[in-house]
Amino acid sequence: MITLDQAKAHLNVTTTFDDDLITDKLAAAKGWVTDYTGASVDLDTTPAPVREAVLQLTAQLYDNREITASGITAQSLPFGFLDLLVNYRAYSF
Repeated sequence: MITLDQAKAHLNVTTTFDDDLITDKLAAAKGWVTDYTGASVDLDTTPAPVREAVLQLTAQLYDNREITASGITAQSLPFGFLDLLVNYRAYSF
């Protein structure tokens, strides 16, 4: 669905120095979105909003690698991230 090159383009990363790190962040983002929606995000038919959510979460994980931040406002997920997934979440009770 989303390749390393696509993630790097989204992150505006042009070197190979962080390829392993970005690959791990991308895998974590795909896993989180899969768990949240209940559907695999590895299919070619994945909707654009879900792909965008994966890219946004990958960027969040890559840009904010530390658990704490000082002197800035921290947020747990990118703004609008869950809104991208709301129509794709499978609810179960």
